[in-house]
Amino acid sequence: MILQAATHAAWIDRAARDWRTLLLDHANCEKKAASTALALIFAYPEDRALTARLSRLAREELRHFEQVDRMLERLGVAAARMAPGRYASELRRGVSTTEPLRKLDLMLCGALIEARSCERFELLAGELPAPLGEFYGGLAAAERRHASLYVELAGTAAKTIAGEEGPALCATRLAPLAALEARLATSPDPEFRFHSGTPVAA
Repeated sequence: MILQAATHAAWIDRAARDWRTLLLDHANCEKKAASTALALIFAYPEDRALTARLSRLAREELRHFEQVDRMLERLGVAAARMAPGRYASELRRGVSTTEPLRKLDLMLCGALIEARSCERFELLAGELPAPLGEFYGGLAAAERRHASLYVELAGTAAKTIAGEEGPALCATRLAPLAALEARLATSPDPEFRFHSGTPVAA
């Protein structure tokens, strides 16, 4: 795992009580993950290896959305619009605005987001009752695989930039992004979302 901090127990407690909000935002997250993969395909069409792998990822993320949507229907949770939390937009503030570092940073952000999803899926699997616990346990392996994919893509981007010094560059770019991600995932947060920080109110 590339995460610098673990999710606080207070977030898990809130998720167990407010699982309807959790599911609704999870559905949004799966759609966002698919759209992010597609956006990267449009941004880097010359990278055939990247576009092929992210195309498959986008399809899998949409299948996950369909699974979450079926779970919402099964549990009688009405679809609803939700304002996004701070997590993804604030994390993107740490991304370089110039290429080729921007491409590397975007891959690292993808890895961090997927790694956080995996961590929380695994935590939820042990805390939520059926059918939600089993549902999240079944998704955890896919999220771990997605995080590994983005790490691999980041490594390729870093090697293209710096050659044999690619791993060192990757580590240098990851450190501040991982620190920012850890702060967003653990610091007090007034909104409860799938990737929100520690809840400040019930």
